[in-house]
Amino acid sequence: MDFRQLRYFFVIAQEGQISRAAKKLHMAQPPLSQSLKSLETELGVRLFERNGRTMELTNAGKVLYNRAKDLFYYLDETINEVRDTNEGLKGTLAIGCVKTFFGHLPVKLKDFNKNYPNINFNIHVGDTFVLSELLQNRTIEIAFVRLPLSSEIFSYYHLPEENYVVAVPEKMENNFVNGAITMEQLARLPLLLLHRTSGIGQYEIINHEFEKRGLKPNILCECPDVDILIELVSHGVGVTVVPRSTIYRKNINGIKILHIQDAKIISHSALIWLKNRYLSKSATRFIDLFRNLDHH
Repeated sequence: MDFRQLRYFFVIAQEGQISRAAKKLHMAQPPLSQSLKSLETELGVRLFERNGRTMELTNAGKVLYNRAKDLFYYLDETINEVRDTNEGLKGTLAIGCVKTFFGHLPVKLKDFNKNYPNINFNIHVGDTFVLSELLQNRTIEIAFVRLPLSSEIFSYYHLPEENYVVAVPEKMENNFVNGAITMEQLARLPLLLLHRTSGIGQYEIINHEFEKRGLKPNILCECPDVDILIELVSHGVGVTVVPRSTIYRKNINGIKILHIQDAKIISHSALIWLKNRYLSKSATRFIDLFRNLDHH
């Protein structure tokens, strides 16, 4: 088995069809089919089950695919590392960011661009679970997430804590004294809560605060997109609980902010990256931007 055969196999597995793989590899189908046949003969196993034009990995094929994926990840990172030894800072930095952290991002990107004008940004959006998946499949290098995140495969740079606040429709503001709301009052209102695609996050944190007080909240809507929840609040559908910066850095009509009077619910966030991955110079300098701020 040589490197070319492995690359051909890998692309076939990704595309699921010989025809699509040949098109992606810019080659004719017959030599690609012959390469796969030779590889299966050499290994003495079937790597795919043929279902018409569709190619589905066998158990042996899945083992080879996962090994090949890791190999190509490391190869790409090795190439980047070698290039970084001689090249200046340039290229594209792929960053992930949860929407509740967006308010902090523009200033950081502007500062970084001022120091490193040859770096472009590719920004991906999602909740913490989605971004952790993008980090693992190497789509992004670093990500701003809201904790908790239970995984030992990431390195963390912890960012400043901030309080959760309650966003209510403007017409409800006069129902509360001194811009504050109690957990009991909150439990009686129609709640619109952020809920991760998977895993434990804000939804569970907020519910735990209700449970500690023996309260049963009136949850009207769950959604992983904070912009949708804020839009619903502005139209009077209900109220939501979000990190303070999510609201204070937006110009939103029809919404007022209340502090939670009898509970201090803290949002923890972090900049994370894969432990076992080579980080480009641009990613390392971007992380350093936050570390250096702490030293001033």
